Amino acid sequence: MTATTSSFRMRARGPFSLISAARFTESFPAGQGGGHNARLDLAFPAENDWTTLGARVTADRTELLAGIVANPGALPLGQIRSQVERILSLDVDGTGFPAVAERDPVVRDLQARYPGLRPVQFHSPYEAAAWTIIGQRIRMTQAAGIRTRMATQLGDGIDFGDRQLRSFPAPDRLTALREFPGLTKRKIEQLQALGRAAGQGQLDATALRSRPPDEALAHLQTLPGIGPFSAELILLRGAGHPDVFPTQEKRLHRAMAAVYHIGPNPTQAALQAIAANWRPYRTWTALLLRTWLEDVTHEITEGRRADVLPDAGGPALGRVSG
Repeated sequence: MTATTSSFRMRARGPFSLISAARFTESFPAGQGGGHNARLDLAFPAENDWTTLGARVTADRTELLAGIVANPGALPLGQIRSQVERILSLDVDGTGFPAVAERDPVVRDLQARYPGLRPVQFHSPYEAAAWTIIGQRIRMTQAAGIRTRMATQLGDGIDFGDRQLRSFPAPDRLTALREFPGLTKRKIEQLQALGRAAGQGQLDATALRSRPPDEALAHLQTLPGIGPFSAELILLRGAGHPDVFPTQEKRLHRAMAAVYHIGPNPTQAALQAIAANWRPYRTWTALLLRTWLEDVTHEITEGRRADVLPDAGGPALGRVSG
């Protein structure tokens, strides 16, 4: 696909670091990132239209510049901007996020350790849902390998000049999928159903965000292969809802138990009470905690669970971060 000269500018409201965003997505097993540069390269099917887009996001003084390198569907820049802003959590006003740190020492230390880091979302709820199905009952690194092979074999290639990226396949290609190495027959059937649901608009990010969270989660669980854990991931990391506490995320709960010293088996009530202090950025704070947990345990990259977590909490997080 050939490059174009189209571009648009974005401005973050509140703290945001493109370098932190690029590093985060590079470290994620299924991420694309931008290498070691202060940039983020994105290749993805455009929501609703599903033609493949390519965009390179770079910093330009106080703004971010998104250069469109592929837009075969000739989509309006406003539509592309909306999806890119959601991917980078720039559609949320983050000016109040530092106030959470002022009332919670743990969040203060997390924000100091990961300055300007906001959730870098999946490109769409559709891609988030596909990831949850691919990753069921296997290690994340295995799932990432399957996802990469699917992009290579079924997705479209984007030429960024100094690198090539493959997008995740559009919904119609999942609908037509009959077999794929590493995927069980059941997962194939679930991905086929997911492709049909996405094509029918059942995974629209704006619609999911406009519903009360409980309703959105209930709707997502009507899709084959999507249970409570997957539904939360799709709503929080696909649609990009900024303020939902992940009740199904056990790794997050372990991290909270360690840094808030609430015992190894905290109740949901205890966790929810702590998270209430993170409003209206509960999703964002949860991401920082999970990022910290991976930094100190390397559970995902090493494919094992750490039996003992560092004794950290409040100012101790600063000592852990060195």
